[in-house]
Amino acid sequence: MATIESRSNNSITYSPKTIARAKQSLFCSPFKEHLLAKMRHQSVPINAIASVAGVENGYTRRAISELAADNALGWLIQVGILRREVDGQGITDSFRLTPLGSQLIEQYTASNWQPSWRDRLYNAINQWLRWPF
Repeated sequence: MATIESRSNNSITYSPKTIARAKQSLFCSPFKEHLLAKMRHQSVPINAIASVAGVENGYTRRAISELAADNALGWLIQVGILRREVDGQGITDSFRLTPLGSQLIEQYTASNWQPSWRDRLYNAINQWLRWPF
């Protein structure tokens, strides 16, 4: 098992399979490292990620619809990389990184974000079947 230190110095243990699935999902996502680096420090609303705004902000490789962005963000939530931001009123339309997501962002730079065709195929199958574990 791999151990990841959280901000509160409590160690969180993830299985190698969980880390591999999260890494594969992250690298195959339509998002750039810049978005995820920003999510380490503050929440980012979906309207800043979707459509042309995502490209202008440097968050996506190409313009994607709000539905496609929400689906991709939802998948990253399922595999443990992201979480929805909560305020006093309840769940918002903003997202932040989890401790697992923060660790993956620390380990990999943009040059490492080159998924193989096999990674893309497995990620697409897992996402289609919604097997996060």
